[in-house]
Amino acid sequence: MESNGLAHEVGDMCLEATDLWFAYEEGPSVLKGISLEIKVGDFVALIGQNGSGKTTLAKHFNGLLRPSRGRVLLYGEDNREHPVAHLARTVGYVFQNPDHQIFSATTREEIAFGPRNIGLEESEVQQRTEQALEYFDLTAYADHQPAILGFGLRRKVSIAAVYAMRTDVLILDEPTAGLDWKSTHELMQRIVALHRTGHTIILITHDMRLVAEYAPRCLVLRDGNILADDDTREIFRQADLLRETHIELPQICRLARRLEPFNPGRNILTVAEFLEGYGNLAERMR
Repeated sequence: MESNGLAHEVGDMCLEATDLWFAYEEGPSVLKGISLEIKVGDFVALIGQNGSGKTTLAKHFNGLLRPSRGRVLLYGEDNREHPVAHLARTVGYVFQNPDHQIFSATTREEIAFGPRNIGLEESEVQQRTEQALEYFDLTAYADHQPAILGFGLRRKVSIAAVYAMRTDVLILDEPTAGLDWKSTHELMQRIVALHRTGHTIILITHDMRLVAEYAPRCLVLRDGNILADDDTREIFRQADLLRETHIELPQICRLARRLEPFNPGRNILTVAEFLEGYGNLAERMR
């Protein structure tokens, strides 16, 4: 199951979970019969409250966890048949806490570790490392010890290290936690650029504004089950589902709902859509 550098076509099956159950040792089931499909080129958000199973589910996609029952297929092959090191060539995972990922003496060494560890030629390792440093504006910190950088920079280092692996699938666990608006916007623009080139993106986040702006599809989890799997716009339309899962809409969505009597039929997700739909509302109400 070698990653073919995005040789798989957008729309082909990428990840499949069938009746997936998982329990940590001597604990209750955390995942309870989950089945799902993620296709090449999808941009999917996993949302739900803490303890709903989002991170546990995502860790099955790259083999960090193995099912207690059921199976996960990557490009049609059972993940259990391959070691984590092999799966890491295809599925990159950015941990919620960058300190759980960073260990090298310099930023350059941190980014180079993955490509070097999978046996690439040193020239290719160096090329990928320099490209990642430049892409994430980290060149000035290349020879700094990443562990002592600020949180936002450590976050960028952890993502750059996965980026250098050139994985087809990229899983991001709370990638913008602790970042200011400017850093969040810059990071997400880079993620969007990767998605546009055919990468499959799986986003785990509590930030519903992030979901509304970037993720076309949502999987809503609660207590180890998938309650809903649909377009983000449709998910955000379901008041009962949001209330049941304690998911709060972004402020702009809530404002648009209050204004719907004046402009019915609109299901606003973003500020840009709000301005388009309601920008002339005051003029029309005169």
